[in-house]
Amino acid sequence: MASNSVSYNDQAERGLGSESTELGQEATAVTAGGGFRLFSADYKKNEDLHEMLESNKDALKLEAMKRIVGMIAKGKNASELFPAVVKNVASKNIELKKLVYVYLVRYAEEQQDLALLSISTFQRALKDPNQLIRASALRVLSSIRVSIIVPIMMLSIKEAASDLSPYVRKTAAHAIQKLYSLDAEQKEPLVEIIEKLLKDKSTLVAGSVVMSFEEVCPERIDLIHKNYRKLCNLLVDVEEWGQVVIINMLTRYARTQFLSPWKEEELLDEKNEKTFYDSDEDQNRSSVAKKPYIMDPDHRLLLRNTRPLLQSRNAAVVMGVAQLYWHLAPKSEVNIVAKSLVRLLRSHREVQYIVLQNIATMTIQRKGMFEPYLKSFYVRSTDPTQIKILKLEILTNLTSETNISVVLREFQTYVKSQDKQFAAATIQAIGRCATNISEVTDTCLNGLVYLLSNRDENVVAESVVVIKKLLQTQPSQHSEIIKHMAKLLGNITVPMARASILWLIGEYCERVPKIAPDVLRKVAKSFTNEEEIVKLQILNLGAKLYLTNPKQTKLLMQYILNVAKYDQNYDIRDRTRFIKQLIVPNEKSGALSKYAKKIFLVQKPAPVLESPFKDRDRFQLSTLSHTLNTKASGYLELPDWPQTAPDPSVRNVEVVQPVKEQVAPLGKLKVKKDNLRDKFYSDSEEQEESNKGSESSSGSDSKSEDSSSSSSEESSDSESEKEEKNKDSENSDSENNQANSKSKKLSSATSSDSEESSSEDSSESESESDSEPDSRVKQKKEEKNTVVKAAVKQEVSLLDLVDFSEVSTPVALPKPVLASRLATDLEGLSLSSTTPIIDVTTPVFVPSKSYTLLHRMSGKGLGAEYHFPRQPCIYNTKMVSVQITLTNSSDKEIRNIQVGERKLASGMQMHDFYKIECLEPGMSKTVSMGVDFCDSTQAANFQLCTLNDHFSVSVQPPVGELLLPVTTSEKDFKKEQGKLTGMNENSTAITGSPQNSSCQAIVHKVVNVANVGVVPSGQDNIHRFAAKTVNSGALVLITVEVKEGSTMQLSINTEKSVIGSVLLRELKSVLSQE
Repeated sequence: MASNSVSYNDQAERGLGSESTELGQEATAVTAGGGFRLFSADYKKNEDLHEMLESNKDALKLEAMKRIVGMIAKGKNASELFPAVVKNVASKNIELKKLVYVYLVRYAEEQQDLALLSISTFQRALKDPNQLIRASALRVLSSIRVSIIVPIMMLSIKEAASDLSPYVRKTAAHAIQKLYSLDAEQKEPLVEIIEKLLKDKSTLVAGSVVMSFEEVCPERIDLIHKNYRKLCNLLVDVEEWGQVVIINMLTRYARTQFLSPWKEEELLDEKNEKTFYDSDEDQNRSSVAKKPYIMDPDHRLLLRNTRPLLQSRNAAVVMGVAQLYWHLAPKSEVNIVAKSLVRLLRSHREVQYIVLQNIATMTIQRKGMFEPYLKSFYVRSTDPTQIKILKLEILTNLTSETNISVVLREFQTYVKSQDKQFAAATIQAIGRCATNISEVTDTCLNGLVYLLSNRDENVVAESVVVIKKLLQTQPSQHSEIIKHMAKLLGNITVPMARASILWLIGEYCERVPKIAPDVLRKVAKSFTNEEEIVKLQILNLGAKLYLTNPKQTKLLMQYILNVAKYDQNYDIRDRTRFIKQLIVPNEKSGALSKYAKKIFLVQKPAPVLESPFKDRDRFQLSTLSHTLNTKASGYLELPDWPQTAPDPSVRNVEVVQPVKEQVAPLGKLKVKKDNLRDKFYSDSEEQEESNKGSESSSGSDSKSEDSSSSSSEESSDSESEKEEKNKDSENSDSENNQANSKSKKLSSATSSDSEESSSEDSSESESESDSEPDSRVKQKKEEKNTVVKAAVKQEVSLLDLVDFSEVSTPVALPKPVLASRLATDLEGLSLSSTTPIIDVTTPVFVPSKSYTLLHRMSGKGLGAEYHFPRQPCIYNTKMVSVQITLTNSSDKEIRNIQVGERKLASGMQMHDFYKIECLEPGMSKTVSMGVDFCDSTQAANFQLCTLNDHFSVSVQPPVGELLLPVTTSEKDFKKEQGKLTGMNENSTAITGSPQNSSCQAIVHKVVNVANVGVVPSGQDNIHRFAAKTVNSGALVLITVEVKEGSTMQLSINTEKSVIGSVLLRELKSVLSQE
C-alpha cells in the first residue's frame, strides 16, 4: 500500500488530476526528443501505420501509436486503424499498452463489436500491478456501450471501488455514471457502491464520487449525513472541478437540513418595530414565545470552510462559493463575495459573461454589495457587445441618488458609441434610470428629447420609444414635449420613431387639440410613401381625431380611408375596413360601433421598465438554467428552507476528526504537512476564530476596540502568522477554553458581522496572495508596516472606488427647461484649447454656528460640539476640516478621550484628533480632525471613547461645507457654465421681498449657506458665485439673477447633480425668507 501511494503521488504531481489528460500526458512524456514531431504536417504519411502496428518490434509499434495519438489530438479521424490497434491490447510493453488504452477510450463506443473481442484482456488488465493500467482498463471497459457486458462492468466497478489505489477508485466513481446511463435498472447496486466510496478518505475520490451521487441518486440525502463534516473539511484539498461539484451538492443539502439564516434579520426587524410600542410584559411574552435564531454549527462549518476558496484561481470555484453564500449565508455575510466576483472580471470574455450575468441578478435584490465597485463595471471600448450590455444592466441596477450623476455622465459617452445595439441599450437604460429615480426624471426626459436631433437613426428611434414610455407615466406634465416632438416629425425618417410620435399625438390628442389635426393633414399627404408601421398609426390617429374632433378631421379621415382601401398591404386594407365600419355609422354597422370611443380612447396602462434579470432568481446562480433563463435538462431545483430544524444528530460520527487519519507518506514533508493540516482543520482554531469574531463585534469590551486593527491582520492566511500562533498556543490553551464557552453562547449574528468586517479589511491582501505566496511571507516578516500601507494603496488604485456615498436628503425636482445646449452636452465633452484660471481663495464668510456632537447628559458629563472653520484640511486636501470643542461638565476628570470604532460609508475616510490624556472638571479643549465625506452629505459615524465609556456620535455636514471657494473672471465663469448645461443644470424661480433683493443681502445669505467665492459681475442685477467640491474638485457655479417685481432666478451648474439639487433647495429657502 505504501509503495502504491508513493508511486501514485509521484505520478499525480506530473498531471494525473483529470480523467481526460492523465494518460495523454504520460504518453507524451516518454517521447523525449520526438514529442513535437507528432504534430508536424510534413512528418510522415499514414499509409505505413498498419505495417508498423503489425510488426514484431515494440519500438515500431510504439512509434505508430504516438503518431495515432497525435492524429487524435489534432482532431483527425483514426477509426480505420481500430482493428490494427486493438490487436496490441495484450502487449507486455507498458508504454504501448497505455497508448492503446488511450485510443480505445476514444473509439470503443464507435467500434463496439471489435472492442468486445478484447474484453478478456481488459479483465486481466484489471489485476495488473500498475495502477494506471488497472484504471485505463476499467475506463475502456466502461466506454463500451453494449448492454451484454453490464454484469462484467458491475463486477469490475465493485472490485475497483475496493482497490488500494485512490486513482483506481476515482476511475470507478466515473464508471458508475457510465453504467447508470447504459442501464438505469442497476441503480440499487450502484447506490451501494456510491455509499461505500463516499466514506473514502482520499481527496482524489471525493469529487468524483459526489459527481456520481448527483447523477445517480441526488435525492438520497441520507447518504451525505455521516460524510457531511468530512466533505466540508476535505473541500480545500480536493481538485478544483471536484470542489465545484461538492459545493453545489452541499448547497442543496444545506437547504434541506438547516433553518433559514434570513429569519435572523426578520426577527431583528420585528423586534425593533415592537420595542418602542410594547410594554415590558409584552416583550417578555414575545421573548418566551419566539426563540432567537442560532445558526447550526454544521451550517457555520460549511460557510467557514468554503470561504478560503474565494481566493481560488479557478473561476468556477469562486462562482460556486459565491452562489453558496448567496443561497445559504446570512444577509450580513454575503457582501464578502463581491470583491472576488469583481476580480473575475479580469478573466477571459467567456468568464466575464457568466460572472456578469450572476452579478446582474444579485444587484436587483441587493445593490449595496457592488456599489463600492461601480467603476469596475464601466464599459471599455474593447468589450464585446454582449458584455457591454451586461455591464450597462448592472450600472442601471446600481444607480441611486448618490451616484446617478456619475452614471448619467457615463451614459452620455455611451450614446456616441459606434455599436448601434449598445447605443440603443444605453438609451433604454437612461429611461429606466428616469423611472427608478424620480429626482432625475425631468432631466433625463429633456436629454432624450434633444437626442431626437441626432444624426444616427437608431438613436433617434430608441429615444422616441423611451420618451413615449416615460410620457405615459405622467402625460399631464409634459404637453410641451409632445408639441416639440410633433414639430420634429417632418425631420425624422426612422419608421419606428415616426410611428411612436403619431401614437403619442393620437393617445393625448385632447392635450394638443390645435396641433393634432395639422399633423394628420401633413401625414395624409405622404400616406402612400410611408412605411407599413407608420400607415397603421396614421389610421389610428385619424380614427381618434374623428371621434374627438370630427369637424376638422372628418374629410381628412375619409380621404385617408379611401387611399388606404387600395393599399398593397393586406394588413392595412383589413385595418381600414375595420376602422371604417367601427367609426363611420351606417345601416350595416353593428352594436360595436356604439362603443367606438371606449375602444379607441380607453386609457392605456403605463409600461413598466423592468430589468430582464428580474425573474432569473428563480434559478440557482451559476447554473445553465440561470444563464439561459429557462429550465435546462437535468436541472435540480433548489429546495426551500425547512420550517422546523431536522435532527442534527444524524451527522454525528464516531471519528470526530477523520482528516487527521489521512496522511500521505511523503517522507520529510510528512511532519510539516501534518502541522499545517492540524492548524487548518483543528477545532481549537475554529473556536479561536469564532471567539475573535464575537469579541470584535461587541462594543462593551474596550480591549476588543484597541485590538481591532490587529485582528484584521490575523484574519489573513499567511504562514508567518500561523507560526507565531503555534509558538504561543501552549500558553493560551486555558484562555481559549474559557473564551470558547462564552463565544458559543453568543448569537451567530455578531460572529457573522465580525467575519464580514475582518474580511473586508484583509481581502485585498488575500486576493494577491495566490500569485507569490513566498514573497508575501518574506515581506510580512521584514516590513509589516510597508505591506499594510501598500495594501491600502492597492485597494484604492486597483478597485478604483466611486467617490460617492448615500445621501439622506431628498433631491429637488429640476424644472423641465428645454435648453438648447443639452444636445451638445449629450454629444460629448469637448476640451477647450485655453484653460480658464480658477484658483482656490480664502473664505468670504465663516459662520459661527456650532452643532451638537455629544450632549453632556448623554456623555456622562462630557459634552462635545463641532463646527466647520472653512479652512483647508492640514491632513489631506480631500478632507473637510472639522473643529471639535470638548467640555468636561462633571466634577471628575475625564481621561483618554479619543476616537474609537468607525462606521463609515464606502469610500469615506477620517483622520482622528490626537488623544487627550486628561480633561479637568469645568475645562474645555478644542481639537481638529479631518473627514473625507466623498462629496456626500451622509454622516460620518464613529465612537467617542473615554477610559471607561464609549459614545456613538456622528458628524453631519451641511452641503455648503463640502465646497471650497474659488476665484475666477466673469469670462471664465461663463465659459465653464456653458459646459455644465442640460442634465448638469438646476434652476428655479424665487419670490422674495424688495429688501432681500439688494446686492449685499443676497451675497450675505449665499455665503452664509455655502462656502463659495464671489465672482465679479458687470451687471448689477446678476450675482455669480463659484466653488469646487472638496473631494473631487468638481465646479459648482451659482447664478442669482434679480428680475422685476422682486423675483429672482436661481441656477446652479455642476456635474454633481445631487449636490446641485440639495444646494438649490437650501438657497431657495434662505433667499425667499423675509
